[in-house]
Amino acid sequence: MKRLTSTGLVFGVLALAIVVGSVLTATQGRNFFSSGNTSSILTGMSVLGFIAVGQTLVILAGSLDLSVPYVVSLCSLVAGGVMAGQDADIVPGVLAALGVAAAIGLVNGLVVTFLDVHGFIATLGMGLLISGYLASNYQGSSGSAPRDFRLVGATQIGPVPISALIMLGCAVLAIVLLRQTRLGHHLYATGGNRDVARLSGLRTWLPVVVAHVLCAVLSGVAGLLLLSRLSVGSPTIGTQGNYALMSIAAVVLGGAVLAGGKGTITGTLAGVAIFAVMDNVMGVLEVNPFLKDVVRGVVIVAAVAVYARRDIDRRPARFERPTLLKSIEETS
Repeated sequence: MKRLTSTGLVFGVLALAIVVGSVLTATQGRNFFSSGNTSSILTGMSVLGFIAVGQTLVILAGSLDLSVPYVVSLCSLVAGGVMAGQDADIVPGVLAALGVAAAIGLVNGLVVTFLDVHGFIATLGMGLLISGYLASNYQGSSGSAPRDFRLVGATQIGPVPISALIMLGCAVLAIVLLRQTRLGHHLYATGGNRDVARLSGLRTWLPVVVAHVLCAVLSGVAGLLLLSRLSVGSPTIGTQGNYALMSIAAVVLGGAVLAGGKGTITGTLAGVAIFAVMDNVMGVLEVNPFLKDVVRGVVIVAAVAVYARRDIDRRPARFERPTLLKSIEETS
């Protein structure tokens, strides 16, 4: 177990969750691997997957983004308002929503880097600002998604929803960014130790700003996906999903370090899949919603405890305990 990486460990937990889930689902007379159930799990992964991939980039850079649920709600309303049920306005609606999201991410990144405000506080303030705007200007659902746009959330290829494929495509692009580009390497270096990275000649503000912009844009994509499923924009759809804490939990469950500089997109996807499998199985078993949160909390705490224990075990011992043979040799 000690030889496994954090990503390998979380994929092992995912495999265990699938095995246990299939057994528990079978006790209710249902097939865990049926087409409908598989589609339900992948659908559950889509929205959280978009946000968690963006949150991974931000956490790797040593920051956090708590404004994501409000960005999700705002983008669903902006796109729904621009589209207004007209197929011809799909492209302007999508561009307007993603433009708003990118602007929010840019402000978050600039505040974190140039005003030296921690991402937790900066994005919390941005979230409260957007929340106040939504509460003041929207009393309920608004806007309308045209029929062609609603097909994005309803179309499947076999048991695989189109939205899940788009999410996986974004994840692959994020992996390429982190592994194959200079910006990705600088992002890891900045998150690992910003002062050392700065002294090494890196422009540490750029990876942080880009990470915040990409996180906000991916949250905007999640808002567009929810708009396509619900047909209308909603000022509370982001907060109802508790996407800020769930995305951070998925990233941590995937093996990333909250302090930054360590983590992978594949680990995050496995963390998202674990939550989706757990929610699906608990839904089949009709588990009380409050008990669901208890189970999620236990899994997150257990995962962090295991990662912390592995890090302690890997540290070199400062003072080795003398063996019995060495003690005899020293006294003789």
